[in-house]
Amino acid sequence: MRVQVDETKCSGIGMCEMTAASVFEVGDDGQAHVIKPEPDADEVEAVQEAISNCPTQALSLA
Repeated sequence: MRVQVDETKCSGIGMCEMTAASVFEVGDDGQAHVIKPEPDADEVEAVQEAISNCPTQALSLA
């Protein structure tokens, strides 16, 4: 599974970083970035929560 951020939708609120800091970070550019595109099994639940809570629906896991 790979995590992706649609930078055209991301507003840099940072909910993803707060929920799954080992996978996401908001950069100096104000956009969320994936720092670990293939999360470990113990991180998947947090990633799914981040996806569900993203107010702009910019995150995906495929």
